[in-house]
Amino acid sequence: MKMIDLEMMRREYLKDGLHRKDLFEDPIAQFERWLDQAVKAEITDPTAMTVATVDAEGQPSQRIVLLKHLDERGFVFYTNYESRKAQDMADNAKVSLHFPWHMLERQVKICGVAERVSLTESLKYFSSRPAESQLAAWASAQSRPISSRQLLMKQFNAMKDKFKQGKIPLPDFWGGYRVVPTVIEFWQGGAHRLHDRFEYTRSDDGWSIERLAP
Repeated sequence: MKMIDLEMMRREYLKDGLHRKDLFEDPIAQFERWLDQAVKAEITDPTAMTVATVDAEGQPSQRIVLLKHLDERGFVFYTNYESRKAQDMADNAKVSLHFPWHMLERQVKICGVAERVSLTESLKYFSSRPAESQLAAWASAQSRPISSRQLLMKQFNAMKDKFKQGKIPLPDFWGGYRVVPTVIEFWQGGAHRLHDRFEYTRSDDGWSIERLAP
């Protein structure tokens, strides 16, 4: 089989520039603007974000989750509290998020500290999920080895039978994390690899903004 010539795969980024005068002073407001534009552009899964964690031995790991809430406090996602990512965050709460909006030639990187959301917030979101998704949270011992797909479906059907008579409760091992941002970078592709990058950094005095070389 002929190998793909990776060195020759390239394209120019020619959509839009990004200028300091066009940025909100608040990075959350700037993110909301870009997210709204990504949704309107009908990008597939515009809320999909990579979550990067580091385990106790210093090994980084990444996975994609969905952003489920955003406000001035930070970026919220939900997971199993016994999953690999949760174990990593228990050892090192510093994480990084990444939104790859390739269609708009944009990306956003967030660095911050993860903390659990309140039980009320987790319950509110869990209750909004389809019943099948609620059952899946009960059925899956996330990140642990499992012998087969058949066993996973057996566990799912067992949970379906267990809770068939009423409301599905929130598992005590499942809930949300809020990533409280300390640094947020907005990247807009530019011609000749001269991209526009602006980094917001939080301090006691608020947010500062500086342009970064591409």
